Amino acid sequence: MSKLLDYLNTLDKDVNVLSAHKSGAKAAMENYGLNAEEQEAVLSGNKESLAGLLGISADEVPAIDITESTY
Repeated sequence: MSKLLDYLNTLDKDVNVLSAHKSGAKAAMENYGLNAEEQEAVLSGNKESLAGLLGISADEVPAIDITESTY
């Protein structure tokens, strides 16, 4: 499994990782080991970019709220 896919799955399953991501996405992704291209794809929320890095169809990328908190 790719590190990017593992990270997205972890965001979906672990409230602590999701909370860390929402409060500081760049730091959370760097700590997890995602490279700059993977980080940019996650931050953009662009399903096509994520799908390309994952090697799947954009239709297979689930919707997930991974945006940083604004408060």
